[in-house]
Amino acid sequence: MAERICVAKIGAAHGVRGEVRLRSFTEDPMAVIAYGPLESEDGTRHFEIEALRPAKDHFVARLAGIGDRDAAERLTNVRLYVSRDRLPPLEDDGTFYHADLVGLTAVSPGGAALGTVTAIHNFGAGDIIEIKPAGGGEPLMVPFTAAAAPEINIDSGRIVIVHPDTIE
Repeated sequence: MAERICVAKIGAAHGVRGEVRLRSFTEDPMAVIAYGPLESEDGTRHFEIEALRPAKDHFVARLAGIGDRDAAERLTNVRLYVSRDRLPPLEDDGTFYHADLVGLTAVSPGGAALGTVTAIHNFGAGDIIEIKPAGGGEPLMVPFTAAAAPEINIDSGRIVIVHPDTIE
């Protein structure tokens, strides 16, 4: 399991006083402020959210130490992580963090190896599972729905994928 979880991503600068657009990946989007300092993917930078307010399809955040538009622009596309132990415990065996899916072996309903889950994306219309095919080639992109991913077993390291390109 992942030791750190990506909980947000900084977007474009907002205004001239150093605020940024922020996209939260937490179940309760406002909870991102409660996790304390967040860190960059490489762990070299730490960010504290001083204020957070909702906007149309994102949040506007004021980060400690970021006081002007130039500083805010330099943070565009920075992903923010938190140590897994600072997140709430999972409620039952049927729940997981998206980061837990990365690295799972994707198999067809018949058990044929399809590849490995490399990422979970959300481009605005729902989550998409990206699978690197076992034999190479273009990644397979599958909607993350109960119909397309009917079985997920974190303990055994596999996910069953139903997709027209994978019908045996």
